[in-house]
Amino acid sequence: MKSIAFRAHCAAALLCSLLLVPSAYADEPTPADAVQTPPAVTAEAPAAADAGAIPAVDANAAPAAPGDVALEGEEAVLAEEEGLMHDLTPWGMYQNADVVVKAVMIGLMLASVLTWTIWIAKSIELITSRRRLRRELGDLKGARNLNQAAEQARAKHSFSALLIDDAREELKLSAGSKEKDGIKERVSFRLERLVAACGRDMSHGTGVLATIGSVAPFVGLFGTVWGIMNSFIGIAKSQTTNLAVVAPGIAEALLATALGLVAAIPAVVIYNVFARSIASYKAQVADASAQVLLLVSRDLDLPVASSERAAQPHMVKAV
Repeated sequence: MKSIAFRAHCAAALLCSLLLVPSAYADEPTPADAVQTPPAVTAEAPAAADAGAIPAVDANAAPAAPGDVALEGEEAVLAEEEGLMHDLTPWGMYQNADVVVKAVMIGLMLASVLTWTIWIAKSIELITSRRRLRRELGDLKGARNLNQAAEQARAKHSFSALLIDDAREELKLSAGSKEKDGIKERVSFRLERLVAACGRDMSHGTGVLATIGSVAPFVGLFGTVWGIMNSFIGIAKSQTTNLAVVAPGIAEALLATALGLVAAIPAVVIYNVFARSIASYKAQVADASAQVLLLVSRDLDLPVASSERAAQPHMVKAV
C-alpha cells in the first residue's frame, strides 16, 4: 500500500512538473522576441531623430538671422555714411532740395534783396528831403512876402516852389474877388492837397514791405511742409528711420522757414521805421504849407493896411 501511495505521489509530482515547465518557458523572452526588440528600438530612434531634426533646422535657421541683422547693420551704416556725406551748409541744402522748395527759397531771397534795396533807396530819399525842407522852412520864415519867397525858391530849385506856385495861381484866379477869407480857404485847400500828394509820393515802396512782411512767413512755411512731406516719402521708400538719413531732408525743409523769417522780420521793422519817418516828413511839408499860407494872408492884408494909412489925414504939428 505504501509503495502504491509513493508511486501515486511521484506521478503527481511528475505531472505538476510537466505542467509548470511550459508556463516557465512562456514567461521567458523568446529568441524571436529578442530579435524583434531592436527594430522597436530602431523605430523609436527615427522618431527621436525626427524629434531632434526640428532643432537642427532651427539651429541652421538661427545663424541666418544674425546674417540678416549684419546686413541690415551694414545698410544702416551705409545710410548713415550717406547722410553724413550730405552738405549741411545753406548752399548745400539748397542744392539738395526739391524743385518746389528751391523755387520757394529763390522767391524769399529775392524778396529779402528787394527789402534791403527799398530800405537803402528810401532812406536816402527821406534824409535828403528832410534836410532840404528844413532849409526851405528857414527861407520861408525869413521872407517878407510871397514874391520874395518865390524868388528864393526858384533860385534853389526847392520843394517850396511848388507850394508857392499853387498859392500864386489861386491868387491869380481869385484876383477879382473881394472875399479874402474865401481866397484863404481856397489857397489852404490847394496846399492841403499838395501836402497829401507829397506824402503819397514818399510812401511809394512801403506797400511792398508790408506785403513781404505779412506773406513771407507763410511762403516759407509752405516750403517747409512740402520738404517734410518729401522726407516722409523718402523714409517710406527706404524703409529706415535712421536719423542720419532723415535729418538732411528735414533740415532742407526748415531752411525755407528760416529764409521766410529772414525776409519778413526786416521788412516789418523797416516798414515801421519808414511809417514814422514819412509821418515826420509830412509834418515838415505841412509846416512849409502853413508858412506859405501865412505869406498869402500877409499879401492880402498889406494893400488894405497901406491904403488905410494913406487915407488917414496927416497930423500937422503946431508951431
